[in-house]
Amino acid sequence: MQQFINAGQTTVSSLLLAHFHELGITNDEFLVYLELKSFYDAGNHFPDMATIAQRLRLSSTQVYQIIHRMIQKKILTIDTTQDKQGRSQDQYDFALMYRKLATYLSQQNRQVVEQKSSDQRQALFEQIETEFGRPLSPIEYETIAAWLDQDHYQADVIGLALREAVLNQAYSLKYMDRILLSWERKHLTTKQQIQREQEKRQQRQPSSGAAAQSSTEDIPQIPMYNWAEPDDDDKQ
Repeated sequence: MQQFINAGQTTVSSLLLAHFHELGITNDEFLVYLELKSFYDAGNHFPDMATIAQRLRLSSTQVYQIIHRMIQKKILTIDTTQDKQGRSQDQYDFALMYRKLATYLSQQNRQVVEQKSSDQRQALFEQIETEFGRPLSPIEYETIAAWLDQDHYQADVIGLALREAVLNQAYSLKYMDRILLSWERKHLTTKQQIQREQEKRQQRQPSSGAAAQSSTEDIPQIPMYNWAEPDDDDKQ
């Protein structure tokens, strides 16, 4: 147990372990990386190649070839530094590999965000078509795309504007656009901000008496407020 403790540990990033193949690193190259890192963590930054070969059950020539490939792939460099006495010292450096991993992860995250945005866009188109009860025209597609790309309205905010338009039986993008502009003027840019504003408006509404409630029992519910007054053609 004491020998186990004294031997120390080599820590490897789980991200690197999961994605080293995507970086173009082979199994043999990754094993060499692990060996070099174990020595590096122990303070030996440039271990003898014969020692690495012995531990991996490979020849020194094979280890040399693997390291040469890693240098060609720009996942390993050999840097030369000077100690306090001015003597030159070589050391293995895997900074390029870590940068490659960071770049790969950044690209993956960007692709996920782009795919999510594309899915939200398609879902928004389908939601509006469902509520309007008809396919959207090419111009309407362009209008919605402009809301997303040029005005930078969030998809869920446009969804709230759609809900307000439907509640007011105004099935048009023109009406929705007036709602969105009204929210923008009030600096309401997120779904949460708009919902809080709606709650405040509802709380400011005067409470109805029992008689008034009884007299309006058979009246269909309508929105408690309008963000915009629809034109006659908005309700067509």
